[in-house]
Amino acid sequence: MSPRWIAALAVPLACLGGEVAFHRDVLPVLARRCQSCHRPGEAAPMPLLTYRDARPWAKAIREAVLLKRMPPWFADPAYGKFANDPSLTAAEIRTLVSWADGGALEGPAGGDPPAAPFADGWRIPKPDAVFSLPEESSVPATGVVDYRYLSVETGFTEDRWVEMAEVRPSNRGVVHHAIVFVSGPGGGSWFGARRYLAGYAPGAVPQIWKPGQARLIPAGSHLVFQMHYTANGKEAVDRTQIGLIFAKRPPRQQIVATTAGTHWFEIPPGDANHRVDAATTMHETVHLVGLRAHMHLRGKSFEFRAVYPTGESRILLRVPRYDFNWQPYYYLETPLLLPKGTRIECTAYYDNSAANPSNPDPRAAVRWGEQSWEEMMLGWIDLAVDIAPQSSSLR
Repeated sequence: MSPRWIAALAVPLACLGGEVAFHRDVLPVLARRCQSCHRPGEAAPMPLLTYRDARPWAKAIREAVLLKRMPPWFADPAYGKFANDPSLTAAEIRTLVSWADGGALEGPAGGDPPAAPFADGWRIPKPDAVFSLPEESSVPATGVVDYRYLSVETGFTEDRWVEMAEVRPSNRGVVHHAIVFVSGPGGGSWFGARRYLAGYAPGAVPQIWKPGQARLIPAGSHLVFQMHYTANGKEAVDRTQIGLIFAKRPPRQQIVATTAGTHWFEIPPGDANHRVDAATTMHETVHLVGLRAHMHLRGKSFEFRAVYPTGESRILLRVPRYDFNWQPYYYLETPLLLPKGTRIECTAYYDNSAANPSNPDPRAAVRWGEQSWEEMMLGWIDLAVDIAPQSSSLR
């Protein structure tokens, strides 16, 4: 961001014809853009629900929005438009900056926007069903914690279509990630007997699909929680859960997940810009709906491209500054048709040098592995597949 652009945003609105006040001007921006995380029980370190909450953070808010550190969003705006992009508009940035520069005034109360309709403990509306780990998982204070796979019966006697899903650890401090799979009958030809349902990683948002789209949990299935815990110096417990909201009408498209990734790489010691590539091919015509990059602490940047059967290529998503602590799905504003034979290519770059402050050991050659000090290269891909009307009936 150029200094000239920052200076333009920093012009107080008072100079443009009025003082900026919290209730009238600032609270609507916080409600739209910030409060889904900045409220009790969520990942943000402080709530921003009231004037009393926000006033001590006025200068920090000013800096964060000018530098575009908040709200967190890492997609290059030159490529693609995404439905869950929380980025502030220039006018919203100007409002928050002007409020801080003008003394962070409260202004008259009243006329506040209605509180966002958050369900207690969830970022989705109140779930139709909640499934938890069978019991609390104990995490030691130190040492390596292997992946744990814990199964939960759904008790579903009929197929259920899920249009929203949210995975919530009870202790984010020790949960590296959590992935919930559907296991049981009707695995499907694309993805075998175990299918991705939803997941949690730092910065994850709930999975909410467009009207007419849903994931399938076949009757008789059970849910498998893949839990990756990381010791943080204190003994801890966690009981992760998943909340589901079911489709009320038969869906037109089934949401399925696949990946483009590789285990076969080695990042040399000290290499500040090591490239790794992977790809996957669409075996039928589908619509692309979401993308997520996954690397560990040496991850530097990530790019998704579509290469069509005609040979034409386009960049779908570029993440120029990958952040291990914030790994959202990027949901396309408009699903993209991928004809049969389209190849999704992924390119990842890694910084294994001493200049990377997150690097556990720049002297080590790094290969694929499950732990954070090892590395991964995965491009998660959500697809919408058309389904026959009779197969999507709700019973």
